[in-house]
Amino acid sequence: MTADDPRGEEPFETLRRRPFALDLTRPLGTAHGEIRRREGFLIAVERGSDTDGAVGLGEATPLPGWTESREECAAALDGLDERAGAGAAPESLDTGATPAARHGVSLALVDVAARDAGASLAEHLSDEAGVTATPADAVPVNATIGDGEPNETAAEARGAVEAGFDCLKLKVGARDVDADVERVRAVRDAVGDGVALRADANGAWDRQVARRALDALAAFDLAYVEQPLPADDLNGLAALREGDRSGQPDDGVPIAADESVAARGIDAVLEADAADAVVLKPMALGGPDRALAAALRARSAGIDPVVTTTVDAVVARTAAVHVAAAIPDAAPCGLATGEMLDEDLAPDPCPIDDGRIEVPSGPGLAGGAFDDLRRE
Repeated sequence: MTADDPRGEEPFETLRRRPFALDLTRPLGTAHGEIRRREGFLIAVERGSDTDGAVGLGEATPLPGWTESREECAAALDGLDERAGAGAAPESLDTGATPAARHGVSLALVDVAARDAGASLAEHLSDEAGVTATPADAVPVNATIGDGEPNETAAEARGAVEAGFDCLKLKVGARDVDADVERVRAVRDAVGDGVALRADANGAWDRQVARRALDALAAFDLAYVEQPLPADDLNGLAALREGDRSGQPDDGVPIAADESVAARGIDAVLEADAADAVVLKPMALGGPDRALAAALRARSAGIDPVVTTTVDAVVARTAAVHVAAAIPDAAPCGLATGEMLDEDLAPDPCPIDDGRIEVPSGPGLAGGAFDDLRRE
């Protein structure tokens, strides 16, 4: 098939995809339900015979609630294949409807372009986006704490701090507010005041419940509560923030938008004054290029961007690390998710040490780390 680079440069004559399925080590409880398995597609694009045959690698791992379904992702990739004769490109995929499909193809194309330039993915993304700062060698990361009982949650939090993490994200919203408050209280008591705590509700609350939750959680000095309201309720998020500001601002809980960014777009979130921070998932936004653009747009508006994954496999996870590295002085990001998988597609080239994740320096995603996957 023939597919064009997003920038309209050299054509790519073959696109291959291979399905995969990876179980989690244990179910991850969220307000959308438990995540037990990740299923997706490994994407490879290859140049024509008149070039060096370089192969770019991508990953499309949809997660309903954040992206399209696996079936919709497969259909979008099939549709791109069918339109190849007309010079189909990732831009012909509907990012709003099938962001995971676009992520897989656009990542493969950006990967091969970076490899051709002899640059890391972070360097290539930075150059394309006009970022003048040198990408970071390592990025701070948070640990994600699941939806357990208070004692279990506190023990998991202590273990993360002992492993070097100084920022923790707790899943909330699957239980009633009082139960979640007790879980947050147990964690704060367990780790002390020097550890940053974030709480992620995944849009589980309505406005009344969210207001009650924020009032109760204000006692625990949270860095922010992520997506307290459904994705489309930007006015509600803005009202929650305004409610905090109308009293004593120092006592309020900052608000982060996650699903709202994917559902409504970064510009809509910023225009509504709906967030103090934005959580950016490249898989849900349609690719690493889209995620970095959203991060820079947020930063220009004085809003902190935080890059996370949708519990992706190693290829997409590595790409997300590069996105975070391209953001100057990135806040702790949600990239320490590899250990959630019982097995992976390949060894992880991004080791975590003392709460920081290393950014691969080789060309493209990670130099030759994924060569076996490129040949499959």
